[in-house]
This record gives sequence, structure tokens and C-alpha cells, in this order.
Amino acid sequence: MAVRILNGDVSELCLGKPELTCVSASSTISDALTALRTSGDSQLSVWMCCAGDIAINNGSCVCVGKFCMADVILFLCREENLADPFKALESPVSDILPNGSPIVRHLQQNSSLLDAIDSILEGTQNLVIPIQNHYTTNSRKSFPNRPPPPSTCTHHKDHKYCWLTQEDVVRFLLNSLGAFSPIPTFTIDSLNITDHDIMTVTYNEPASSALPYFHRALIEQTSIAVVDEQNRLIGEISPFALSCSNETAAGAITALSAVDLMIYIECARPPEDLVQLVKTRLRERNLVGMVEMIDEFLHALAFSSSSSCSSDDESGSSWLRGGSGRNYSARRSEAIVCGPRSSLVAVMIQALAHRVSCVWVVDEGYSVVGAVTFAGILKVFGNVAGGRHNKSEDNSLKK
Repeated sequence: MAVRILNGDVSELCLGKPELTCVSASSTISDALTALRTSGDSQLSVWMCCAGDIAINNGSCVCVGKFCMADVILFLCREENLADPFKALESPVSDILPNGSPIVRHLQQNSSLLDAIDSILEGTQNLVIPIQNHYTTNSRKSFPNRPPPPSTCTHHKDHKYCWLTQEDVVRFLLNSLGAFSPIPTFTIDSLNITDHDIMTVTYNEPASSALPYFHRALIEQTSIAVVDEQNRLIGEISPFALSCSNETAAGAITALSAVDLMIYIECARPPEDLVQLVKTRLRERNLVGMVEMIDEFLHALAFSSSSSCSSDDESGSSWLRGGSGRNYSARRSEAIVCGPRSSLVAVMIQALAHRVSCVWVVDEGYSVVGAVTFAGILKVFGNVAGGRHNKSEDNSLKK
């Protein structure tokens, strides 16, 4: 049964998935931000075409990455962009795409779930899957040079696309755990899926000292643990938290300590004392452009709040903040933890319930000893498939 599930078509996971909202790799970051906020999504797909990113229905376009607020924040943290953030936002989207192996990959509808897992274990974050669309109109087949308003993506033969994330695959497997019994009941310690190569930053260290970690966390879909001097877990800074924030977080990373950054990105409206501290320290470094961006953003936020009724305040703030308009119950800086003897199924449920891609493993003293990621969880299922395939082959040979 487990092998049958893993060999099933990946299209089964696409049922009910929304069509991708796309942005051209040649669009400006500023325009892409507008499209992101208008879409209500947490991320957009980035496409590149052979003929100048003009038409996507000629089959010559490919999804080359994804665009989210965290990408923008880390891009603005570059020294040259801190000095003139407004100019930086006029750069093309392609400038913020990561170098190295692509984090998105195209798969066909009839690719297997095991193919999807293998792709994720090779570093893919999002799998781009074609979905048949019978109601596409000519007006929606053009790929916009300038994203707003956001557009869905159509290739040849009226195909639109959705994408699958690591979370989608883990959630699908959670609903099929009976086929993998008794492995889901095994402890994460016995399954050896705890990643000990974790990223930590002491709470009073400058947040900017962890910038390499932020970039790595975004690529690996994990988080940075904020700890005290005894390595006890205080909280975390995750790509998700940054994606729920806004451009001004670049100034906060530059000016604040790790724990103050946690507070800054946690609040819908950052505390006034932290805002003033950020602006003061930015002025000390002559980063006046970033100060102006913060002032402009907070002015827009205040205007939005004052012109909205109370029931609309949250939606208005979320539009101004990050790309996602969705509500999440967990605090963005709250670290989700488990112990070495937690079962695989318990950790899966924790991660999915709190919408986190990283569950911290702590000892009895609450010191961080490692983390379990979606990739680590999926590796277990990939290994199970390999083992069962081998066993079937051995049995057939014996017969």
C-alpha cells in the first residue's frame, strides 16, 4: 500500500490548489511587491521567457523562482541598497533570485509522489505542476511585463499551473500514515532525522551578524534559533516571520539585536521605542534613505488604519505589511519544540498545525540540540519506499 501511494500521480495533490499568480523576472521589485500584496498570497511565481518575457502561451517560458517579502528584506540589507532603498526597489526581480541550484522545479502531472519527494530532497522548495484549464480566455493568456494587477500563468494547450510545497507533501502523507505503520510511531531519535547542523544566535547579538544565516534559512526552509548564553531556546526568526513583515524590517535587521528584531517583526505595528531606536542608529550610519522609507511606510500604515473601520484594520495592516493576507494562530516568533523521544507522527502534526517548516528539538533543560525539518521527515518516507522496493525485488527473485 505504501509503495502504491508513493507511486501515485502527483496530480492527486493538486486537487483544489489555486492557480499560480505570476510575475516576470524582468519586472521591477516594486511592481512585484504591489502584485504580491494585491494577490493576498505569501509568494509569487517568477517566470522567464525566451522572447523578452512577453507571451507565456508559446511554450517558451519557465518558472525560475519565487518571490516573497523575505527575499525583498534580505535584498535591501545589502550595504549599497540600505543607502538607497528606493532605487533598489526599481531593480529587476531577477536580481533577488538565489544563485546555485534552483529552488523551484517543473514536474509533469503524471510524475510520482516519490519523484516529488526526491526533488525536495535535492533542494527544491516548490514543485510547479500543470493543471488542465478549459475556460482560459485570450485576455488571460498574455504574460504581463508589469505585474499589477496580478495574473495567473498560462502555457500552451491551455495549461495553467499550481505548485506544491514541502508542507503540501507532508500533509498528504499524514493522511495516509496507516499505510506506513508502524514507522510513524517511531521516535525521531530512532529514525535519526534530527538535524544537528542548526543555526543559532544569542539574543543580545546584533541581528545583522546572523545575515548569512537568514540567507541560508531562506534557501533551506529552516529557521534561526534565538538562544540565551546557556543555549536555551528563547524564540526563532524564520523566513515565514520575515515574509509576514515588510520592507522596514531591513532597517531593523541592520540596527537591532536579535531579540529586539523578534519583537519588531512580531508586532503588526512595531513599538514606537524600537522604531525610534532603529531610525537613530540608521542616522548614525548615515543611512538616511532607509529612515525615509520607514517614515513613508509608517505614514501609509497610519493613514490606512485611520481610514478603515475597526473590522477592517487587520486586513488593511496585513496588506501594507507582507504578502500574505491569511491569518495564522501561532505567533511568528514562537518556537515550536519537541523532544528526542517524540514520535514522527507527533512532530508532523505539530509542524502542520503551527504552519512551521522547522520543529526544534530540545533537551530537558530546554537547550537546543537540533531540529526536524520537512525535508528530514520526507527522507523517512523516501527511505521506506526504497526499502520496500528492494524487498519486493528480492522476493520475486526467490520465487
